[in-house]
Amino acid sequence: MYPMPLPILHYSAPQRVHVENEWYDGPRAGVTELEGIPHRFLSEFDEEEDEYMGTFLVWPIDKSELALEQEQWEIFVKWNEKYEAGLVAMETHPGHLGTNRRWDEINETLAARREFPPRSARRAKAQLIYIEDQQRYSASGPAYQLSWAIL
Repeated sequence: MYPMPLPILHYSAPQRVHVENEWYDGPRAGVTELEGIPHRFLSEFDEEEDEYMGTFLVWPIDKSELALEQEQWEIFVKWNEKYEAGLVAMETHPGHLGTNRRWDEINETLAARREFPPRSARRAKAQLIYIEDQQRYSASGPAYQLSWAIL
């Protein structure tokens, strides 16, 4: 019996990443463009193997959710500029509960939307493309794009 051939994946053109919510050896969660529409992406995790898989769940979000994500991202970017300049310590990161009231409010509003994909979420693979001339974290997003292949 012959092994089944692997499917040929067709990746989209590089897509903007609006927000990075999590990074661990690569982007794990955030908001990107996909088919011209803002989508949340969430890396799938293999509990048995205790590692991230090479696949993501992606699903569209509305404009109000995107606006909240971008507002929280801007809070992070402003903090990160101070942190990298040596003006503030890691303990002041706005993600530490009680450090930034607005961050906490947004986090509470978006927590379930980030962690629990809808049944309509699609599985996809992503390719990471760095944007060389862009600041690592800027108000427009992180310094990379993602190309997507829907599975």
